[in-house]
Amino acid sequence: MLNRFLGIVDDAPKGCYDGEDMKFEKISLALKQILRDFSPLFRWLSPGIGVKRWLFLTLIGTTLIGIGLGIAILHVYRTAPETWWLPLLSAASLRFLSRPLRAIIFILFGLGMVFGGILGINRALMSPFLKPGKKVVDELTVHRRRERGIKIVAIGGGHGLATLLRGLKEYTYNLTAVVTVADSGGSSGRLRKEMGILPPGDLRNCLAALSNDEALLTHLFQYRFPDGHSGLNGHSLGNLLITALADITGSFEEAVAESGRVLAVRGQVLPSTLQPVDLVADVHLPLVAAGVRVEGESEIPRSNWRVKRVYLQPNSPPAYPEAIKAILGADLIVIGPGSLYTSILPNLLVPEITQAIRSSKALKVYVCNIAAQAGETDHYTCEDHVRAIEEHVGKGLFQVVLANLPPKDGRDELIEWVKVESIRKTDYVIVAEKLYDDMQLARHHSDLLAKCLIAIYQRMRG
Repeated sequence: MLNRFLGIVDDAPKGCYDGEDMKFEKISLALKQILRDFSPLFRWLSPGIGVKRWLFLTLIGTTLIGIGLGIAILHVYRTAPETWWLPLLSAASLRFLSRPLRAIIFILFGLGMVFGGILGINRALMSPFLKPGKKVVDELTVHRRRERGIKIVAIGGGHGLATLLRGLKEYTYNLTAVVTVADSGGSSGRLRKEMGILPPGDLRNCLAALSNDEALLTHLFQYRFPDGHSGLNGHSLGNLLITALADITGSFEEAVAESGRVLAVRGQVLPSTLQPVDLVADVHLPLVAAGVRVEGESEIPRSNWRVKRVYLQPNSPPAYPEAIKAILGADLIVIGPGSLYTSILPNLLVPEITQAIRSSKALKVYVCNIAAQAGETDHYTCEDHVRAIEEHVGKGLFQVVLANLPPKDGRDELIEWVKVESIRKTDYVIVAEKLYDDMQLARHHSDLLAKCLIAIYQRMRG
């Protein structure tokens, strides 16, 4: 370090200052450069990462060891006979220097060795778990920040909820996804009929989105067997795993929790109810005043007629208690994005879920879909989405409506964008931002959506 200091002083700019002023400027430049070199080391002392307390304990222990060694060396000085190694010991202890200077030198060397040892241990222990190019202090800082993040509950289902969770997990680990269990199609529907369990599809998607590292294991969890495999075609491996765990543990909710541990999930995924429910819709047909009833979540979009109302069978199922607990303890509740009638409303039609949302002191935000969903919300505006929720569960369920601003360059004119102009006169706070993904215009961009929600929370609860 001394050579580094002297080299910087020698290389400092000449001709700007004279005499003592020039020397002072050179020393200042040298000290600034040394502090800049050691700035990564000082990051370990940043507030909130939980290192300083253990470093302080280490220093106390090291000090006590030093005191003990000092007492032993002093005893040797006073009692040992004059031998050849006493002058060497005297030189090693720097007795030819003044006591204050010796104290400063030994303290500095001791601190350097303690810090170096701690850093070396951290690197040795954490290197198998760190991603290439990542530093221990960076990972620890991010981990502590997310541990103290706000408590967020996201309610919905389908790919929209998974997209939301994928973005929010970058801000907090205190995430809870409350997911519908009314799915009746695809792999989930087949497992529900054949095995008698709750449909695992939406829960599987959310678990994968919350995985700490969406690498090979997560892709394996999401793997779907292609056609041609007798008995397995169309099934997702994650659905089969959850089904197997439910059979082993005897509990569907325990199977979901164990799947989360396998995927190193930060947060939790909970069903809105543990009672098997079916989604039923009354749809409006031209020239038929009474309407037509469509049964089954997967059948509603296929009817291709305007939905008048949806409800659950059996009616008023009991909510899962852990979901109620999470909602009541949340700082931010996000409803959507997702299919209005087949992902969002099936959760809100569980009466205790809606009551808990109303009772919660959290900020409540409804995220409107970017584009109309064929066969379900054709020609719907943002106002139509809000009105449909109000007609099913009443007004005042949320305070903020977050909507997307479509691109102005006319990209992909085939997309039916959900317009937001007509909702401006409502009692809700309307926030319209660019939320679409440039690669998939009809879908939300997970990072933009999460960033906007966090900004809304900070602005309204700041």
